[in-house]
Amino acid sequence: MENGVVLAMRKIGKVFPGVRALHDVDFTLRKGEIHALMGENGAGKSTLIKVLTGVYEKDAGEIYIDGEEGAITIRSPQEALSHGISPVYQEITLCPNLTVAENMYIGRTPGALVNWKQMEQKAGELLRNLNIPARPKQQLGSCSLAVQQMVAIARAVDGDCKVLILDEPTSSLDDKEVEMLFKLMRDLKARGVGIIFVTHFLEQVYAVSDRITVLRNGELVGEYEVGKLPQVELVAKMMGKELESLSVIKKDAQGGARAPETLYEAEGLSSSESRPFDFHIAKGEVNGFTGLLGSGRSESVRAIFGADRVTGGRVKVNGKPVRIAKPYDAMKHGIGYLPEDRKRDGIIADLSVRDNMILAMQVMKGFFHPISRADAEKFADEYIKALEIKTASQDTPVKSLSGGNQQKVILARWLLTHPQYLILDEPTRGIDVGTKTEIQRLVLKLAEEGMSVTFISSEIEEMLRTCSRLIVMRDRHIVGELTGGELTQEQVMHTIAGGGN
Repeated sequence: MENGVVLAMRKIGKVFPGVRALHDVDFTLRKGEIHALMGENGAGKSTLIKVLTGVYEKDAGEIYIDGEEGAITIRSPQEALSHGISPVYQEITLCPNLTVAENMYIGRTPGALVNWKQMEQKAGELLRNLNIPARPKQQLGSCSLAVQQMVAIARAVDGDCKVLILDEPTSSLDDKEVEMLFKLMRDLKARGVGIIFVTHFLEQVYAVSDRITVLRNGELVGEYEVGKLPQVELVAKMMGKELESLSVIKKDAQGGARAPETLYEAEGLSSSESRPFDFHIAKGEVNGFTGLLGSGRSESVRAIFGADRVTGGRVKVNGKPVRIAKPYDAMKHGIGYLPEDRKRDGIIADLSVRDNMILAMQVMKGFFHPISRADAEKFADEYIKALEIKTASQDTPVKSLSGGNQQKVILARWLLTHPQYLILDEPTRGIDVGTKTEIQRLVLKLAEEGMSVTFISSEIEEMLRTCSRLIVMRDRHIVGELTGGELTQEQVMHTIAGGGN
């Protein structure tokens, strides 16, 4: 290996049934370097990390670690640790009811007897050396999330840690806590630890990283020095767009200008997962939230629908103040929501197409007033025809349908409730081009008929074809709003990146 390189991954390949997750991916980490691994959803970041940590076995390629003879094989997380590769994940997997010292050394003390005094002494030295504001005997649960994250890092680097992997470590931290974590990262960097930093927050990448590796669709786009890669170019590389080739996509006339009458408006709306934001949508308008994955798009619409715990803000529907604290409240006010993860939050896999369709309507009626079999069959027939859902029958389990047809079943579920406002989060992800076009046309048709629609897609072109107004998000904040002639791919990307800085 080159001098100063602590980890080299060469031509890494990984294939799952029907999916090429990684193909010929190279990644190089140097001693005392913070290296950001970037890419949109499905780019291959998680797969590469899981190959490195032994969760997945690679199908091709070689991995080299400083100080090891030749290429190494990593068959399990335990083997990864033995080679000095330590991951710290977004979800803290420590025990809040135990002390800080116990968490740092749990499962790592030889023999049945534990020398508590020695363990606490070692923990105290490590905490002091890393400037972590915690005491060995302190219960971990009494510490802030940032300190808990730092304790997890201290546990990971105690010993011969050569490669520290931080997977979305700042997702639940506020600005002050993020700076505390960055200080620890810089301290570890100064000690020669190589750090792989996986995050969706652009500003944080530029605040703390030395290099950036970008993946897209399971392939390497390139490795770049942070100082030589402007944010707008990073966004372009992640999304697969060349700035010089971007062109304006003209909006169809039926997209419509924003009507003067506001249907829904929120001021300072916040939830357990989103920061406060203002938002409005007019009757018959199609607008959308855009930004990179992790920018806060989905969290914002979940707050609107009450899908996450609402923590603040004022909401009006048709000019009247209302309280939307849970999804049922939103449904009562004529709001429907197609979630980003249809398998987890949308379909009920073992129920039939028909039963999945009538679910929201049944909730609205109450389960003591069941929808008759005849009505359910009539509704299912109507929407199977209207949305051209390809299914053997309405009794077919929805899990047997293709992704696109499952998506249409969830759309039918909400259309049956005749909502005045419909939120569609990634409605076309993972479905074929023909069905995508059908859903886009349906959205514009619904808007023509007076329904308000908020549309979220990772594909900028799709947003530009469908929306007449885009709310741009970065790092969980709204950073811009684009309408009319501003609705171009280049302008969206410049706004996401921070005005081309």
